[in-house]
Amino acid sequence: MKRLTLLTWTALAGLCVQGVALAAEPAPLKVITVESSAAHAAGSLDGVVEAVRQTTLSTQVAGAVVALHVKAGDKVRAGQELLRIDARAAQQGVVGSTAQVEAAQSQLVVAGQELERQKQLLQKQYISQAAFDRAQAQWDAAKAQVKALQAQTQVAQTQSGFFIVNAPYAGVVSDVSVTLGDMAMPGRALVTMHDPSALRVSAAVPQALLASVSAQQKSIRYELPGVTAYATPQPPQQVQVLPAVDPVTHTGLIRLSLPAGIEGLAPGLFARVWLPGVSAGQAGAERVYLPSSAVVRRAEMTGVYVINAQGKPSLRQVRLGQTSGDRVEVLSGLRKEDKVAAEPQLAGAVR
Repeated sequence: MKRLTLLTWTALAGLCVQGVALAAEPAPLKVITVESSAAHAAGSLDGVVEAVRQTTLSTQVAGAVVALHVKAGDKVRAGQELLRIDARAAQQGVVGSTAQVEAAQSQLVVAGQELERQKQLLQKQYISQAAFDRAQAQWDAAKAQVKALQAQTQVAQTQSGFFIVNAPYAGVVSDVSVTLGDMAMPGRALVTMHDPSALRVSAAVPQALLASVSAQQKSIRYELPGVTAYATPQPPQQVQVLPAVDPVTHTGLIRLSLPAGIEGLAPGLFARVWLPGVSAGQAGAERVYLPSSAVVRRAEMTGVYVINAQGKPSLRQVRLGQTSGDRVEVLSGLRKEDKVAAEPQLAGAVR
């Protein structure tokens, strides 16, 4: 009887332990299946803000950077000195070339005097014509030598001006690719700058839509997410449809001119271009949307928990677009039919 009682208590204890284990299992995660929304994406294309004038400055000569006067973000005037390269070797070359020209000019004077003496002797028939011809040839050679050395000196003087890099126009420094002491080489990027007063939006258009876009340019609109005054569709100042089509992507390029003085606008920012009478499928621009609550924001990283093939959540970085109500557009990082955890706090605790 005691043995039976002991077995009974053992079985009951096992059931209790099992019940506790079952109760400890986490609740299943709520999952959202990513879907596209034609209502939000109809007739729109991804674009990018560009500077009409953007220049990467380099030098035609080699040398160490000995002076650097600007940094990224600085505003510069036309003709302002941006950096200077060590020009001592070039200056010495100019001095050497000048000395060679002076020496050649002295030889030309001597050759001229000798030619004049030979001419007088020939007139008195004291020398032959051949002797006079040799003197003439020496004078011609000395004259040609002077011209050649003068040209070399001019080249050296011109190159001495290449050691100073100036701003070609008034604008903003986008990037400085060198520091003091770096070796500048011909063709190496030193400073990149752009003119903020002339910006535009560029977007790739499928070739099937180019004809309709060209015919309805006045109906094209653009918006700049993140720029408050331009977060809704705006008419561009001018529309340009480039005549060439990319042979790889089979898309053409359209450019929309932007008004000057838009605060906070810079090359590289995302823009959206709206096309008249074009569906999302035609524009090739179906987009995906998620509830804003499913997005994780950590410092500079924005992501969502995507359920993998094993049913485990893994954090994936995404790029967000415009927010519409409680939903946010996902520009990149997700595909249609991906499964995303609706509660990122719970998904982050799953191991």
